[in-house]
Amino acid sequence: MNTKISVLMPVKNAAKYLEECIQSIISQEEENWELIAVNDHSNDTSKEILMDFQRRDDRIKCFDNKGFGIIPALQTAYHKSSGQLIHRMDADDLMPKNKLSLLKENLIQIGQGNLVTAKVKYFASEGVSDGYQQYEAWLNDLCDRGLHWESIYKECVVPSPCWMVYREDFENCGAFQSDIYPEDYDLCFRFFKHGLRVHAIQEVLHLWRDHTERTSRNHEHYQQNAFFEIKLHYFLQLHHEANRPLVIWGAGKKGKIMAKLLQEKGVKFHWVSNNPNREGKEVYGQLMQSYKEIIQKDNPQVIITVAQRGANKEIEFFLDSLQLRKGRDYFFFR
Repeated sequence: MNTKISVLMPVKNAAKYLEECIQSIISQEEENWELIAVNDHSNDTSKEILMDFQRRDDRIKCFDNKGFGIIPALQTAYHKSSGQLIHRMDADDLMPKNKLSLLKENLIQIGQGNLVTAKVKYFASEGVSDGYQQYEAWLNDLCDRGLHWESIYKECVVPSPCWMVYREDFENCGAFQSDIYPEDYDLCFRFFKHGLRVHAIQEVLHLWRDHTERTSRNHEHYQQNAFFEIKLHYFLQLHHEANRPLVIWGAGKKGKIMAKLLQEKGVKFHWVSNNPNREGKEVYGQLMQSYKEIIQKDNPQVIITVAQRGANKEIEFFLDSLQLRKGRDYFFFR
């Protein structure tokens, strides 16, 4: 196939892993690709490694980030790209040999209006953290069951370095023009907003390296508050019905984050808990109410921030018994 893939890769102090990463791209079964790597002011030998690979393979093109951070680096990479298919890669990860060929083959087969993703596998020299193991299992289960958009308010449902789309669809979704972090979750919401269908390949096509220096572990853009801000941003834009009462269910840490964000935006809400000991108490000046009284009589939209998975099952059963529908009447914000 003559269709070219543009692989867009920001690079920030990745020298420790960069050669192995680029070698995994060069070793792809698919050969019609370009790698657009953007050095984001690295102070290690990342730039020298990139320039060496550029001299050895004319499919590799390296640029400096004129701005600072991942989003400007991605914007630069996209501006310099020329492929009909768009894919993102992280500079510390690895590609199985068939990654690009399978993503491309499946995307061309189903055509525009779709994005293709696949299963992922975390690896680490010192062992993968429990959080990443759980995220891997959850993402791969979404691939098995095809529930990506149904779960979008829980976590980022499409792994940032394991998707492929047509350039035209990418443009229609705003490409990397948005300046909202976490940028991968924001892009995921924009794929959803513009109606792209998700096609999941039932095979591990990305090897995600877990290490203590990962940006997602350390930067404020990827902390819990940032994820809740972006969830609320798109909920108010895509699903909130202002003529219906809004309810937060859950008085733990996540519920408090959501309450604060709603108060900052001037959005009125009720606050409920399935813990009877909290009923009648005030938190942040908001009265904690009985979930049965509010939800059974007022036809609300419900944002559920309860952390315990077992409790979530019970909440879902209760709401379903009232003929409330997930994705319209209630939403799990994990």
